[in-house]
Amino acid sequence: MSYTPPEEILDKYAKVLVNFALGGGTGIKKGEVVYLQCPTSALPFYLALSKVLIDSGATIINGLGDDMHGLGRYFYEHASHEQLTRFLPEYYKGLVKVTDHRIAILANHDVRELNSVDTKKIMLRQTSAKPLVKWFDAKENAGKYTWTLASYGTPSMAKEAGLPLNEYWQQIIDACFLDLDDPIAKWKEVSKELSRVAKTLTDLRIEKLHVKGDDVDMRYTLGEKRRWLGGGGRNIPSFEIFTSPDWRGTEGWIHFDQPMTKYGPKIECIKLRFKKGKVVESSATTQQKFLKELIATDPGAAQIGEFSLTDKRLSRITKFMHDDLYDENMGGPFGNTHLALGRSYLDTYDGDVKKLTGAQAKKLGYTESVVHTDMISTTDRTVTATLASGNQKVIYKNGQFTV
Repeated sequence: MSYTPPEEILDKYAKVLVNFALGGGTGIKKGEVVYLQCPTSALPFYLALSKVLIDSGATIINGLGDDMHGLGRYFYEHASHEQLTRFLPEYYKGLVKVTDHRIAILANHDVRELNSVDTKKIMLRQTSAKPLVKWFDAKENAGKYTWTLASYGTPSMAKEAGLPLNEYWQQIIDACFLDLDDPIAKWKEVSKELSRVAKTLTDLRIEKLHVKGDDVDMRYTLGEKRRWLGGGGRNIPSFEIFTSPDWRGTEGWIHFDQPMTKYGPKIECIKLRFKKGKVVESSATTQQKFLKELIATDPGAAQIGEFSLTDKRLSRITKFMHDDLYDENMGGPFGNTHLALGRSYLDTYDGDVKKLTGAQAKKLGYTESVVHTDMISTTDRTVTATLASGNQKVIYKNGQFTV
């Protein structure tokens, strides 16, 4: 079915990203530099965003990439080792230096394009970009850079999710409150509630978590000087509350009922077992070889970098979308939990992150890795916290927070 979202919807969507999501929920300021990354399959959204950025007084760095003619697969099948690994530090240092904000649009003209590609080449390319990730992270932690991700639905994405394109887009419209007259006002309301819950969890001074359900029996150690985060505009939509635990205290097993598609190939029915903080067993019904390669990317790729929960009362996402951004924020009957293997979020440090050194972060149990691999479960679970006092408190049950 052919469908293009109305200009009014795309204009609202663009304004949410530019005037709310960037700037940590405050929008951009006139004269700031915005790096706009977008694939050609989302060209109508690229145009809408460019217009709103111009009207807001931004200087735009254009990053329009062609995803419609098979160049991604061609690159991985024909590029030399030098082309796969070459990194231009002078160029990327300059990009990081001048960029105040970044908008990255997720869209995919052909979600199966990379299924036949040697997955080691995908991870080799990912690993080669590690310095860029670290430089942007450092600038963000210094309070000088913000970013947001959003999605543009394509026929291929909708087909993979088993939805007609108009229904796929209705999920986007509902999730981002684009059916409302003032979606930014609604996002500010949601962000306020997410911040409240995150602060309440932080103030509880949780030491350990036990996540129990039919598909999970996991124990996490939060670690010293941790805080929970939620709201603020990173990712639209985002309804999650998350933290980065001390990876060394992770024990147990978990099965994920949602597929993982972040790097292209679709990995389904993932099962992980942790011992002494690391994945010691892993399996999947599809792309198991790729899963194991992901976990072996670098030492941190087998360690937890994020633990997250989504309250079903906030999220309007009801369908699987074949898009991690949406699937990790699904509402449904039990909300969802997701964890990420790999890179931790250092802004979950409950202190001055600008003064946090790499050695200190390592000592606190934060994970360093070039990957951040999100895995999602929407099955029922209860999360019980052990507090510093030794008391236990259920913080999440029946798909919603209890605090």
